[in-house]
Amino acid sequence: MGSWLPLQPPGIVGVVSAPRLPGGKPKEFALTSPEKSSTKEAERKETTAEEELDSEVLEVFHPTHEWQALRPGQAVPVGSHVRLNLQTGAREVKLQEEDKFQSNLKALKKGKRLDINANTYTSQDLKSALAKFKEGTEVESSKEDKARQAKIKQLFRPIEELKKDFEELNVVIETDMQIMVRLINKFNSSSSSLEEKIAALFDLEYYVHQMDNAQDLLSFGGLQVVINGLNSTEPLVKEYAAFVLGAAFSSNPKVQVEAIEGGALQKLLVILATEQPLTAKKKVLFALCSLLRHFPYAQQQFLKLGGLQVLRTLVQAKGTEVLAVRVVTLLYDLVTEKMFAEEEAELTQETSPEKLQQYRQVHLLPGLREQGWCEITAHLLALPEHDAREKVLQTLGALLATCRDHYHQDPQLSRTLVSLQAEYQALATLELQDGEDEGYFRELLGSINSLLKELR
Repeated sequence: MGSWLPLQPPGIVGVVSAPRLPGGKPKEFALTSPEKSSTKEAERKETTAEEELDSEVLEVFHPTHEWQALRPGQAVPVGSHVRLNLQTGAREVKLQEEDKFQSNLKALKKGKRLDINANTYTSQDLKSALAKFKEGTEVESSKEDKARQAKIKQLFRPIEELKKDFEELNVVIETDMQIMVRLINKFNSSSSSLEEKIAALFDLEYYVHQMDNAQDLLSFGGLQVVINGLNSTEPLVKEYAAFVLGAAFSSNPKVQVEAIEGGALQKLLVILATEQPLTAKKKVLFALCSLLRHFPYAQQQFLKLGGLQVLRTLVQAKGTEVLAVRVVTLLYDLVTEKMFAEEEAELTQETSPEKLQQYRQVHLLPGLREQGWCEITAHLLALPEHDAREKVLQTLGALLATCRDHYHQDPQLSRTLVSLQAEYQALATLELQDGEDEGYFRELLGSINSLLKELR
């Protein structure tokens, strides 16, 4: 037998009669390829002629297990194996040797198209078979899950068994809740030494970083115990109590609300307004920032309690430059937070009306103007650290609409900005020489240029 090619390769086009659909007209399927054919032009014309036999009666060819030549106009049953003999140019057909359905094929009357076989599956049969297949898959999957679970159980022992073993070894397993209860009791005990109290607060801060643990602290009154620790006469207790509160407040609205009701805001402001070690004030300022951020009601109370005056006194004190930068950062965050909340409400209508109304009751910008924060912020540009200057520049930009006239009347601010412009121009040039197209100093230079442009 000469060399041959299957019907499917590119360039070969064939027509296979499809079964008649129930109650419908037989449908033909053309197997085509857009690639160029390497077959002779005569063969393409012959194939095209066969495709146009739509309205004619096709003679059905009955293949066997031997190769037989196929004449033009003959229909080939589905599942037949067709090849092109390159030596003779004739197409040849035979039954597939591995055709699972060849035993179901029946002889058809000559001159009729291939019709549906009596043993053909109905749509209902296929649905039923698919359902059984899915059931089998689920059963198999269930068996695999059970086997996997059994294997995991072999690797791990139940917690109750472990507890019994540890009890025999005098080792106790505690949940986070039990640990926090123990730490609060240790801190609140009159028999605990100062070192023990500080150690308890230090360990407690680690746990309340988790939102769920911080909320669990409310369930047994632990948060109020820590808030009351701000009244201690020991600066270290105040410092570490504020450290715990700052971690618990952070991005945790439920705890923030309880803290306001528990008097935390007043106690934090009292510590900042009185003589205290710098380390204690750092932790207290951290707790205050965590309490105010994303909590407009607390921001309202902060303004009512004179919080801006307290912070102004704090940043103007000697040796508090580190605190000044943190305060300026807090003010920038509060100003932009309110601005973004109002813009988001206008654009998306997603902010709740109650929350938006609370933000609108926070009159922060007028308070900053009245308390002299336009001048205070401008003078902080004299700080030597680049990071501090960056935060001050951001805050100056956020206050520009409110403080524009103050900035114009402050010649020192313009001189400082011009001096910083020259300094950061040189640093930005060095960045470019090092191949940094978007460097840190170029960003600072851009902020300075924007401010100077606004003030001219």
